[in-house]
Amino acid sequence: MTDPRTTVVVITHNRRPELLRTLDHLAELPERPPVVVTDNASTDGTAAVARLHPEVRLLRPGRNLGAVGRNLAMRHVHTPYVAFCDDDSWWAAGALTGAAELLDRHPALGAVTARIVVEPDGTEDPIVAELRHSPIPGPSWLPGPALGSFLAAATVLRADAFRAAGGFHPRLWLGGEEELLAADLASAGWWLTYADHLTVHHQSSVARDATLRRAHGIRNTLWFTWLRRPARPALRRTVRLARTVPRDTAFLRAVAEAAAALPWVLRERRVLPREIESRLRLLEEPQRRSTARRYTG
Repeated sequence: MTDPRTTVVVITHNRRPELLRTLDHLAELPERPPVVVTDNASTDGTAAVARLHPEVRLLRPGRNLGAVGRNLAMRHVHTPYVAFCDDDSWWAAGALTGAAELLDRHPALGAVTARIVVEPDGTEDPIVAELRHSPIPGPSWLPGPALGSFLAAATVLRADAFRAAGGFHPRLWLGGEEELLAADLASAGWWLTYADHLTVHHQSSVARDATLRRAHGIRNTLWFTWLRRPARPALRRTVRLARTVPRDTAFLRAVAEAAAALPWVLRERRVLPREIESRLRLLEEPQRRSTARRYTG
């Protein structure tokens, strides 16, 4: 059961064992998708995967591009759809075909996010409940709950929509970088949905700087908020973050970086259309109660 509609894009940095595990899983998929890997300046011998998986296109930009490594990989994607995954996650058999069928069937659908199963225990990621019970109203044709954002490591996107929206913003680097792109996709008329019958597996790597990721997540939340939200909701979200996020080194770093970029934020600020803003407001209460978004408060 090969399926030529979807390319898988992976970004990696110094996680050679996890990347090899992911590539092994992807090679076993019945869809046999093309795979493009962007190696973000690894120093652990990651380039050796080119010998072990010669079917994979390995890109080596020579520096750590973060999420923008996906933008680089998109230059080598020639299929109508792209499935992102991280070096510590992989798609289940049939999920890529299922997502492609939804995108084929619904021309206004821009992205499909799958159910995330945490390995090795096989339990659902806590974020799944929020996706499954999203309060955003969608059109009657939408095949699942409408979403306000997506998780890159568990989402298949329409490649042309991704390119037209500009991909991931280079300023955000990594950590909650999807929110800005999701809002711009929605502003362009694309709908995002969750598909409960599709699955992606995630076995979190121990080789990660959780403090740095948390700082970037807080910073990027602040940047997105002031780049796209109207003044009153932006101020409300900023105050909530300040009240709920622990006042530690990560928080102070995030606020300092966010404030230092204020001239850039004001220069690029573009408030969302009223309809899209109304969807985001519906997500404020679920986000406030969330147990899966700790790094952003």
